Amino acid sequence: MTGRGLEGFYRGGRRVLSRCEIRVGGREPLAVQARMASADRARFVGTLRTSPQAGPDPDVVVERNRFADGTERITLHSAAPRPMRLPVEVVLGTDLADLGSIASGTAGPELSASVHGSGLRWSCPIGNASVTAEPPPSDALASAGLLRWELDLPPGGSRSVELRVRPDGAGPLRAVGRAATSPLAAACAEGDDPRVSALLQTSIEDLQALLLRDSANPADTHLAAGAPWRCGLAPADALVAARMALPLGTGLAAGTLRILARTQLTGPGPQSGMIPGPRRDAGPYLPPQCTGTEATLLFPVLLAEARRWGLGEQETEELLPAAERCLTWLRTAVGDDAYLRDPHPGGTIRCETQAHAHRAALLGADLLDACGRTGGAALREWAQALRPAFREDFWLDDRGGGRPAAARAPDGRPVPHLGAAAVHLLDTGLLGGGAVAPGLLDKVQTEKLARLLGSPVMDSGWGLRGLGAKEPGFNPFGHRAGAVRIQETALAVAGLAAAGYEKEASSLLRGVLEAAETFAHRLPEMYAGEQRTEGSAPLPHPAACRPAAAPAAAGVLLLTTLAGIRPDAPAGTVTLRPVRSAPLGEVGFTGLRVAGAPFSVRVSRLGLIMVEEAADGLQLGA
Repeated sequence: MTGRGLEGFYRGGRRVLSRCEIRVGGREPLAVQARMASADRARFVGTLRTSPQAGPDPDVVVERNRFADGTERITLHSAAPRPMRLPVEVVLGTDLADLGSIASGTAGPELSASVHGSGLRWSCPIGNASVTAEPPPSDALASAGLLRWELDLPPGGSRSVELRVRPDGAGPLRAVGRAATSPLAAACAEGDDPRVSALLQTSIEDLQALLLRDSANPADTHLAAGAPWRCGLAPADALVAARMALPLGTGLAAGTLRILARTQLTGPGPQSGMIPGPRRDAGPYLPPQCTGTEATLLFPVLLAEARRWGLGEQETEELLPAAERCLTWLRTAVGDDAYLRDPHPGGTIRCETQAHAHRAALLGADLLDACGRTGGAALREWAQALRPAFREDFWLDDRGGGRPAAARAPDGRPVPHLGAAAVHLLDTGLLGGGAVAPGLLDKVQTEKLARLLGSPVMDSGWGLRGLGAKEPGFNPFGHRAGAVRIQETALAVAGLAAAGYEKEASSLLRGVLEAAETFAHRLPEMYAGEQRTEGSAPLPHPAACRPAAAPAAAGVLLLTTLAGIRPDAPAGTVTLRPVRSAPLGEVGFTGLRVAGAPFSVRVSRLGLIMVEEAADGLQLGA
């Protein structure tokens, strides 16, 4: 860790350590391997020759294990036939820079250190950080940021030094770990394509590693958005990931909803009922968007779908008031308008926001009716009126058959670029009896959008681009301007399959599965949207989180889409709509969760499906 670029340990949106360099006997070890050993541990191996008489073979191996909780363990392994006494030096440094300045390349110089206990400490007006060492160093030089040990290695022996990085006053992260109380089922997959098993296993490992307990209510868990940049609660991301992970059980959804219900804004004012969330970049054509709007609209959707997957009636009732407040905010924010605008005067009318709002209205109404609450009829009436207006105002005809506008500007002009945000029009949500909710597009428009998403303009061969390759401003590394984002690709695969466009869905699915091999099946938040060619590989994005919650949960959604599981636990039924073309051959899933019980299912090479394990009394729906 040299302090260049993005390197460092991060905590709470700040880089608490940017440099950690090792010298053994005055020399840097020769690096021979660096790899992710698990979702929360990276392993680095280097070698040294300590004596010219040792020949060409190294006689010391330096192993560094770096953990996501801010711990680094440095171990020296000796293969020498004689005892050795080796000086080990670790040079440390940090700038305590925030994520924004690091990402934009404007982080300041390293800070001066001071000796602090068994390590070093750095301070600035906005924060402090320290590194402690075990065993304590024999010498510490603050001006050089250096800790030094004299380690005695017996023949064939090992010695370790452990460093712990932490902001002042911060306790250890409340990681859930791999305890029996995990809300995630230990599901498995097998089939003709061995990558199916590897992707599901790694996706669940990543989700498990990102689980955090709520500090005030340790029984509730949520997912950190991703490492290293976003190791905290991002409301919209947490809800998206919990929704895509519903095949692993409803426990994560319940914990996430309870945590976010406690953050909901109450009292008078236009924001009453909102789930707060930060703003995020929306690409080169649109202003930053409010993720609080997305989270507020996702809350009732997740609760409604979690109930279908098996969330208990008591838990549903406890969360229902918060969902009602979200839906009341929606109706209040829309007012007499046909559309939900960005939450400021004269705000942009985004295509994906209308899709989120329409889905929230329909699934929210379904939830309210099922729980004996009022308000469902008004939500359905608004959604019904929105559909023809959207089809008229947002559909842009062109020589290719037309496309949905990305947004309408405050002055009414359409923003015509084609991007991955359009996939949210296909993600309509699950109603009772295994029915898919209606969407904002009609049948002809849905078909034209499906063809666009399956074309080389959008399908890079490795997944769905964030912006069409022919659009002005396309950048294969652009966060929202051309990079492949796994979350949107998974939603596209699920939406296309549900709408019957299996060819396009299968192409995107195979592309992501092949890209996953490059990343050892640990899908990053995004990677470059360059066109796939013979012998090429997807290019990593330098700022992508990995592991990340939404991509890990997207791995679950991508694979379980093959089985097309649509449960209705309150009705005691489950409907199955498998991908009939069986793009990956035979595939089977065991250990999924439906109606609170293990659920196992197998799809044959002919696209036929068979349930092998299910809850007592669960009936196969028509």
